[in-house]
Amino acid sequence: MRALARLAPPLLLTTALVWSTALPAGAAAPPPKTPEAVGWGGAVATVDADATAAGIQVLREGGNAVDAAVAAAATLGVTEPYSSGIGGGGYFVYYDHATGRVHTIDGRETAGRSADAGLFLEDGKPLAFADAVTSGLSVGVPGTPATWDAALRNWGTRSLARNLAPAQRIADEGFVVDSTFRGQTADNQARFKDFPATAKLYLPGGKPPEVGSVLRNPDLAATYRLLAKDGVKAFYQGPLAQDVVNTLQHPPVDPASGRNARPGRIDTADLAAYRVREQAPTHVAHGDYDVYSMAPSSSGGTTVGEALNILEDGGEVSGYSATQYYHHFLEASRIAFADRNRWVGDPAAVDVPTKQLLSERYAASRACLISPDHALTSPLAPGDPRHPADCADTGQAVAEPYEGPNTTHLTAADRWGNIVSYTLTIEQTGGSGITVPGRGFLLNNELTDFDFAPLAAGVPDPNLPGPGKRPRSSMSPTVVLRDGEPFLATGSPGGATIITTTLQVLLGRLDRGLSLEQAIAAPRASQRNTAATQAEPGFLALPERTGLEGLGHAFTAVAEIGAATGVERLPDGRWVAAAEPVRRGGGSAAVVKPAG
Repeated sequence: MRALARLAPPLLLTTALVWSTALPAGAAAPPPKTPEAVGWGGAVATVDADATAAGIQVLREGGNAVDAAVAAAATLGVTEPYSSGIGGGGYFVYYDHATGRVHTIDGRETAGRSADAGLFLEDGKPLAFADAVTSGLSVGVPGTPATWDAALRNWGTRSLARNLAPAQRIADEGFVVDSTFRGQTADNQARFKDFPATAKLYLPGGKPPEVGSVLRNPDLAATYRLLAKDGVKAFYQGPLAQDVVNTLQHPPVDPASGRNARPGRIDTADLAAYRVREQAPTHVAHGDYDVYSMAPSSSGGTTVGEALNILEDGGEVSGYSATQYYHHFLEASRIAFADRNRWVGDPAAVDVPTKQLLSERYAASRACLISPDHALTSPLAPGDPRHPADCADTGQAVAEPYEGPNTTHLTAADRWGNIVSYTLTIEQTGGSGITVPGRGFLLNNELTDFDFAPLAAGVPDPNLPGPGKRPRSSMSPTVVLRDGEPFLATGSPGGATIITTTLQVLLGRLDRGLSLEQAIAAPRASQRNTAATQAEPGFLALPERTGLEGLGHAFTAVAEIGAATGVERLPDGRWVAAAEPVRRGGGSAAVVKPAG
């Protein structure tokens, strides 16, 4: 957690001084971590206290959930810049209580017009992932500014300028560095130091900022002022767009570093041509609930939805023993990922069988693979959603590609019953590592979410690079209705584990009798059609582990999986806001008018 440092006088701030080593007298101390809040008037949950506070401020001033979400996201661009920012993209899900409809915005980054399937090949071989990430070649056309613009034009009540004001102030005045921010900086120090603009901003004195110090970003504040004044067109056209293109085409590397940061292929015409997609959500019925999420180019809605359908076909999840519940959860995830890796890509470039993947008939044809007596063997071959046949497959299994584990998720709700579930990212922790000089934000490395080469010889790959194409994502911002009324919203960061985290939170809340806070805090496991299931220490300590291993499940330990947030509408009209109590340093949840 970190808090805004209200410094005086602001006239002392310059781009040459973006940090201080101690909290100045009179500055606001970091607020306590508050992972859960209950009350009226609306709610916001994010990973960061300043971002949550910005959203709540907007709600108290009369803004709606969309306004609050944009304000919180803009603030995360200041305080969580290694996870999000205007140099990246994301997916925005909005429930409009007045109409009862769910809308989505695909604000995913895109490849340039000159991209082809060989974008990440050299001498006929795929680039090493590390060489691709820290380069201009990995940068996609950012979609975040256009997402904010579309959301506010369609459903917001305040101008972009008003919604950017809290984040602009924090960028000017500074925020308090916490251990999570310092740790993420230290993890990226080796590459940050090779880009002077990045090192100047995030490596004060040549090293990560100290915990408790104040970090300012006046360049980003100036960029936000430009967008407030001229609108987001200033990002996609004009001097700022030219700066973005110059930076990715000629990565500003310290000549003494010896780093070979490959140039990108995006140009100013690619930026000017960028458009978000406003499209229908995915939808599946699960018991008494209607679950809505993102359709492709994200694989989140189809994969979570398919897994839910598979579990629904197998019977009442609530009736399983704990061991059988976890067994069926892992098996449904395994099967859905086998299909996801084979069939899902950008529907503008490949034919994605979205409707068929989410059909009850197809779920039944895949659910019959699950035995209560033993685990399936991975890699499992995909099925054919267009021609479903019970327990059949299409032959060859497709391996899981690598996805960076970072990203951020926020949820917001207002007094009118509107809800936003919004996942945004710059992909890897720290994105490409390249800051646009004088502009104060990092560029994404989102194009590395493409498969560099076909995952299986002779099997069509829907996620190869292509001109103007969106790379496949796992982001799963989700809204759940019950009897047509808002019930909850949730989502998570975590690369491909986003899907399993979102699925596990939904199952915990909808089927297992957990509260939203308990479902978010519960220990996690992530099975993605691999031989071993990733699992947190808390999951490995469960008494059910022995039974699961007896069924043939194997586990590999990881420190943590995901960092979810959520909001829930209680029957009396109050909102619950919930965030992580521990993961990623803990999250921040708040309501406009706390109960009690």
